[in-house]
Amino acid sequence: MKINIGFRTIKTAIGVSCSVFIAQSLKLEYYSSSGILTLLCIQKSRKRSNKAILSRLVACMLGMFGSTALFEAIGYAPYSFLVLLLLFIPLCVKLRVQEGLASSSVIIMHVYMHRKAEAAFFLNELLVVAVGLGVALLVNWYMPSIDKQLNRYKAEANRLIAAILDEYANYLKNGYTMWDGKELLQLSDVLRRASQMAQLEEENYRQGRTNSYRQYFENKRRQMELLERMLPAVSQITAQVEQGVRIGQVIERMSEYLRQSPEPNGERHDYFYEMLRSVREYHKGLPLPKTREEFELRANLFAAANELERFIDTL
Repeated sequence: MKINIGFRTIKTAIGVSCSVFIAQSLKLEYYSSSGILTLLCIQKSRKRSNKAILSRLVACMLGMFGSTALFEAIGYAPYSFLVLLLLFIPLCVKLRVQEGLASSSVIIMHVYMHRKAEAAFFLNELLVVAVGLGVALLVNWYMPSIDKQLNRYKAEANRLIAAILDEYANYLKNGYTMWDGKELLQLSDVLRRASQMAQLEEENYRQGRTNSYRQYFENKRRQMELLERMLPAVSQITAQVEQGVRIGQVIERMSEYLRQSPEPNGERHDYFYEMLRSVREYHKGLPLPKTREEFELRANLFAAANELERFIDTL
């Protein structure tokens, strides 16, 4: 059986070990709790980790001092937890630090077992929390670059879009195709995974670093939606005509462009827009349709050209 050990797993193992080692070296009571805090704070991104650390810090402080006051007031007894949790959980939710409930409960249990309000005890707990959260902050500060994976997604998305455009062009120029539409499904899956990874990259944004992956893949999703909207109009063009061939040639050129230079380019946008405009001018000069079939054919070609123009605007 193959076991994959990810980078996050490695960071968690190192972080927990360091936390326990530091807390134990400082001879802190309940030193193992530092490891638990570190374990709970290792997240997928730096932003999520910082949020988790802040939530747990606030929740731990509220739990420690709030539970001490309550236990001192009504006693160190099991029924005290009923009152404590009925008050503490809504408070954490109100302050939006409910993520720290699990870690703060560890500190609350320490307060309950110690059964005394002492400065030395509070100092011990503060150090336990500081070591656990501090190590998590340091360990999670480093995030490996995922640019290579994102660039692979970019290349794959453009390959699939170009393949779809090729099928549309082939159908309009030759009047038939054996296409089963699988590239549309593959493109949807690639963009879903790429968007998730782009969000992680955005959350790990470092000052001075330009990050446009999320915007890039949102643009590709827009292109996919336009291709899906274009499909019904293209598929209903049942006769091979000169107008369809001309639109097919425009689509074919766009497919070649996406394979060669997938980055946005204003000059190429203008070039394809002029190509499509010349096709539209050609259509305007044709005689009016004389049959219902010819009218429907022209209508579908017009609808396909409209979606194609919107697609060109995304280039």
